Amino acid sequence: MTRPTTGCTRCQGLPALDFDFSMAFQPIIDLNKGHVWGYEALVRGMQGESAAQMLNQVDEHNRYRFDQACRVKAIELASQLKLEGILSINFLPNAVYEPKACLQTTLQAAQDYQFPVSRLQFEITEVERVRNHQHLRNIINTYHDYGMLTAIDDFGSGYANLDLLANFHPDVIKLDMSLVRGIDQDKRRTLLVDHMRQITHALGIQLLAEGIETEAEAIQLARLGVDLVQGFWFAKPGFESLPKAPERHMKIAHQQALD
Repeated sequence: MTRPTTGCTRCQGLPALDFDFSMAFQPIIDLNKGHVWGYEALVRGMQGESAAQMLNQVDEHNRYRFDQACRVKAIELASQLKLEGILSINFLPNAVYEPKACLQTTLQAAQDYQFPVSRLQFEITEVERVRNHQHLRNIINTYHDYGMLTAIDDFGSGYANLDLLANFHPDVIKLDMSLVRGIDQDKRRTLLVDHMRQITHALGIQLLAEGIETEAEAIQLARLGVDLVQGFWFAKPGFESLPKAPERHMKIAHQQALD
């Protein structure tokens, strides 16, 4: 199948990327229902090189092209792998100069690869670089208009803090791993996450905890009522594949969520 061409006018005059890349996928678990809710697409080099190595090649000259190419690659692979549930894709807010125009490539890819737009979620990264809050609001509203989900990544770290909840209404808030790590042994983290769960629930936003590395962390989050989780304890990202969480881990966390 011929890959979709960009519908973004700013990208059309830009040279092609001088490096290639692919995607790894990490499952997101719904503890309340005890199944995989979706997968996050994570950029990787063709030999599995890290996201950092790929992002080091992105600058102001190729940012728009890279952002568009990532969306197409994630949707293409998700379709080939017959991904069920939500496909979550990271994007750079400053790589979107006009939401509707920049979204045309995504819509075309979803159509060409027969992937429902209602199962696309876009994670907003590098929020600290967005000085124009109206621009970010326009992005979120436009994606919602097309039936897509939005998420704010790394919440509780750097600039991704409570003021975002006062100004924007994403569908999902992803707690930064710094709030999750060792939560089973830390009353402060437990208190903060519990309050965040109450706040997001009242606002109609789903809370997702990332970076879970131990059974104790998973159990504590389940007891706090955090339904969506991801991390190495459940499954590491799979290069161009959809890894499954061990049945035992799913069962333990699901039972704690029900208790």
